[in-house]
Amino acid sequence: MAKDRAKDRAKDRANRTRKNELKIYLSDNEKYILDRKVELSKRKSASDYIRTLILFGFVYDVDYSYLRQYNETLGKISGNLNQIAKRINSTGNVYEEDMAEVKAIMDEVWRTQKAMLKKQPLIHNG
Repeated sequence: MAKDRAKDRAKDRANRTRKNELKIYLSDNEKYILDRKVELSKRKSASDYIRTLILFGFVYDVDYSYLRQYNETLGKISGNLNQIAKRINSTGNVYEEDMAEVKAIMDEVWRTQKAMLKKQPLIHNG
């Protein structure tokens, strides 16, 4: 039975795309830090985390949940603009009140856009 498991492990190693093992030694503190960073990164494993660091130089996960609110706001804005367009098309007239509303809506678009961009992570190269 132990021989069968050894054969299976040897076969698994032969089929791996990554055949170079990396063995490192860490202090208790370094291991704790690595474990916390892996946990926070939501990576599958420490190996995945370290590979990402090697390939890309950094590992980070960005919470884009605020985009849901942004998209909802844009949907409401779109609905308001459509109502104004229907009113203009049905009457053939453009009223100052409609234009003021369009300007207010566009101000909201820009305000929301700026707020969204402020939440983007800053990535510095160099």
